[in-house]
Amino acid sequence: QSGYGSFSVSKSNLDTVRKYIADQKKHHKERSFQDEYRTLLRKHGLEWDEQYVWE
Repeated sequence: QSGYGSFSVSKSNLDTVRKYIADQKKHHKERSFQDEYRTLLRKHGLEWDEQYVWE
């Protein structure tokens, strides 16, 4: 792995994030990690270049 992405989580959302992580395998059966990551980037108004995100 040559790169990474990280996002912060506010303390008020910690329980929601923990539950999401616990069900991560289920989520990725329904939707790929790549699709989910793109949605997260769009939701927060971030720009990216596909050629660098998936190295």
